[in-house]
Amino acid sequence: MQRYFAKEKNNDEFILNNDDMRHIKLVMRMKDNDEIIVVQDKKPYLCYLLENKVIIKEKLESYANDLPYVCLIIPILKENKMDYILQKSTEMGVSEIITYYAERSVIKETNNNQKKLDRWMRIIKEASEQCHRLDIPKISIKNLNELALEGKNIICTTNEKSQYLKKILKSIDIYDRINIVIGPEGGFSEKEEELLLKSFVPTTLGQRILRVETVPLFVMSVINYEIME
Repeated sequence: MQRYFAKEKNNDEFILNNDDMRHIKLVMRMKDNDEIIVVQDKKPYLCYLLENKVIIKEKLESYANDLPYVCLIIPILKENKMDYILQKSTEMGVSEIITYYAERSVIKETNNNQKKLDRWMRIIKEASEQCHRLDIPKISIKNLNELALEGKNIICTTNEKSQYLKKILKSIDIYDRINIVIGPEGGFSEKEEELLLKSFVPTTLGQRILRVETVPLFVMSVINYEIME
């Protein structure tokens, strides 16, 4: 059954955004009395269509999220790689994604950040609907020197002396929030790594050197395996 996130609630009616209503009418070709699921405030509702309105039929049972708050901090990459990371990490339960322009990244800083964010939000929203999430991950663009995050801070590095991610996760007594920063294609610059190591614990993902678009999915897989009930 198709799932959408509500823009607002008006008595027994949900208001969806214009793109969702167009999708319902033109793509799905739904008619009056066809049913959809609408999510608001992490609660799912069974609804039906009536004269271009979305009417609430009943509240559905929700589920608890087994994962802690996971924030991925990733470099801004080429469009196809970014799309892949955003979609798959959303499916795997990420709570927030912070992006940044890295010194050694292929993509350099521009003035169209809001355009990027709008596009990324559409991808994340659609992925959240597809995998039946009850929320949509946050996403933003920040500088590395702006990071002041509570929780367990981890940086992925190729340093052989670093601890394995699995070992670091097992050392955490209470999983509240985990922040994991990932480097660009060319790796962190000395300046960036020196800055991050002041507040982030270095971890290695093993002997193999992974593509930057593979690392977030590897990390989310390990967290899911180690933590999920």
